[in-house]
Formats: sequence, C-alpha cells, structure tokens
Amino acid sequence: MTITFKKVDSSNYKKCSLLKVNDNQKDFIAPNWYSVLEAVYEKEEKRPYAIYHEEEMVGFLMLCYYPASDIYDKDSWWMDRFMIAKDFQGKGYGKASLKKFMEDFQKNYPKEALRTSTVKENHVAITLYEHSGFQRTGEFVEEEAVLLMEE
Repeated sequence: MTITFKKVDSSNYKKCSLLKVNDNQKDFIAPNWYSVLEAVYEKEEKRPYAIYHEEEMVGFLMLCYYPASDIYDKDSWWMDRFMIAKDFQGKGYGKASLKKFMEDFQKNYPKEALRTSTVKENHVAITLYEHSGFQRTGEFVEEEAVLLMEE
C-alpha cells in the first residue's frame, strides 16, 4: 500500500476539511477544518498533513511541537490529530498510514519521542496505537489518555 503525506495548503485544504469520520466517532476527534485553523492561528508549531493512498486523499494528521507549559511540563512532539475518513476505514489505511508516519518521524527526529492522546473511550484508536508501538503512560492531558512512542 503506497501512503504519502502532503502538507495541507491552498491546493487541498477544502477537500481535507470535508473528510469525516463515522457518526459514532465524532466525539473522538476535532473536525479537520478546526485543526487546519489551529495550525494557522495558534502559536505552537503545528503541521497539518493530508494522507494519500496513491492519488486519493484518505485521511488527515497533524504533527505538533509544544514547548513545556502548564498543560504538559516537557518540550514534546505530538501527533495531535490522526483520522481516516469513514469511506476508507477498515481497509488497512490507518495501520499503514501510522506505520509510515512513525517511520518518517523517527528518520527526521531520531532522538525524539512522539506522543499522542485520545479519549479513553476510543478503544479502536488505543488498540491501533499500542499495536503500532505506542505505550500508555498513565498520564492524562485535557482528560485524554497519553500514549508514548520512545526514540
């Protein structure tokens, strides 16, 4: 499966903003349009990417760097968003995209850990993250369970 990541920009932001998850997943992740706005207007370094299988956009993720703050006490990299659009779920795109993203992250930031978080009721995402090398830390940020992939 050929997975690539393209920065969200003027050529693809509209299509990316229209990608949706299933109705029963809406409370698990912010809409993509909101994430794109965060990347433009918030002070932290946020990098939104559309996920493609060949030429078809199948999902979205956002890599973020957060300096230490009241919310989290360490400088850290986070996979802030990760979603596969509802029409592409259950076909291996999530697993393949996460694997490719983690390989790219480790190649570009070999000495850095990567964190992600999810609502604790999102058992599908937690299972996917754990099978991909993330481990639960026991920490919670804004009521979401934190998972860590160490360098």
